[in-house]
Amino acid sequence: MDDIPLSVLVAGLLITLFLAAFFSIAETSMMAVNRYKLATLAGNGHGGALRAQRLLAETGKLLGVILLGSTLSTTGAATLAALTAQRLLGDDKWVLGAGTLLVSFALLVFSEISPKVVGANYADRIAPRIAYLLAPMLRVAYPVVWFVNLFVGGMLRVLRLRQQAGEQKLTQEEVRALVLEGSRYLPPKHHMMLVNLLDLQRILVDDVMTPRREIDALDLDAPIEELRSKLETGFHSRVPVCRGQPDNIIGILLVRQVLHRWTDADWSVEDLLPLLRPPYYVPSGTPLLTQLQHFQESRQPMGLVVDEYGELLGLIALEDILEEIVGEFTTNALGGGQFTPEADGSVVVEGSTLLRTLNRRLATKFPSDGPRTLNGLILEHFGDIPEAGVSMRVGDHALEILHTQDRAVKTVRVLPIRRTPAAH
Repeated sequence: MDDIPLSVLVAGLLITLFLAAFFSIAETSMMAVNRYKLATLAGNGHGGALRAQRLLAETGKLLGVILLGSTLSTTGAATLAALTAQRLLGDDKWVLGAGTLLVSFALLVFSEISPKVVGANYADRIAPRIAYLLAPMLRVAYPVVWFVNLFVGGMLRVLRLRQQAGEQKLTQEEVRALVLEGSRYLPPKHHMMLVNLLDLQRILVDDVMTPRREIDALDLDAPIEELRSKLETGFHSRVPVCRGQPDNIIGILLVRQVLHRWTDADWSVEDLLPLLRPPYYVPSGTPLLTQLQHFQESRQPMGLVVDEYGELLGLIALEDILEEIVGEFTTNALGGGQFTPEADGSVVVEGSTLLRTLNRRLATKFPSDGPRTLNGLILEHFGDIPEAGVSMRVGDHALEILHTQDRAVKTVRVLPIRRTPAAH
């Protein structure tokens, strides 16, 4: 070694430090790259992304060639550093110790920490480019990598561990977290629809159905003029039909099928019976995503929600599920129906309003993991049936009871949130 010029030793030391940095940044960037961005680039024909995907599909071989190069370069750097220190400062033990410390510091800073930080922060840019170099390196070093992996595979089998492919599998919660974090990359409306779609499996038909007492059914036992008036003034395209009791549903009437008979003088209830379609029943507790699939398979746009005893609980329509995804589109945001805005910023709401609808329409934050309606929430919070004029606070929201009837809260004023200014 004494005949090797000092300049060659220094150049070799610098080269090995550079190679160690290269393999360090390669390892970090390939392991930290976003596989989905990589798949997008590969789908667009990016050559580096395609090579990176093939390398990541065989993680053992990829790590084998990277760690082989990293081990050889760091070992070479340590050896060349010792020879350089010996040539410059002599053979004393303290010289070798100082040289070892210096090269360890250089490897740690310039070939380990700094490259790994760069590789982690810019993995999506570096990985497709560095794959152009790693792919031919793997082909050249394949016999050595294959031989080393024989021992690695044997050790994993002894430990009863299985080698995993480079594929990333995400759970529904992880996908939801990705969508939430990607809000700045999507238009707000699109982002909201994606989040709502992922939440469909959590929401049950019971959460969005029209309760039984609010089903606008057509009672065949009512006078014919009342039936005619209800059909003429109604705004539903399909109407549940009952006999006497509202929960005694005997069929579903498609209103357009009787439009041509409204003006007939001899029009009667018996003319409706052949037009009725059998009711479609939905078990209570069915997730909305599952029910959406059932609606699609059965070609049914409406279902009657029943409990385990067959008792009618409410009505669920296809529009109810679609509104959970895209937002309300059949009514105005605050006009008419269950919501009446007041001049002071408060909103008068029917007690039967679903809390999910209330939170979506008014941006409130009432808890939805207990009672489903505003009436149920008030009764649970108050512990009794409050009288008109009673005010209370539920969480951050102030409520004023306007009207109670039949052991239920009928209308409530939701007051705007008034936040106390922070003290300075």
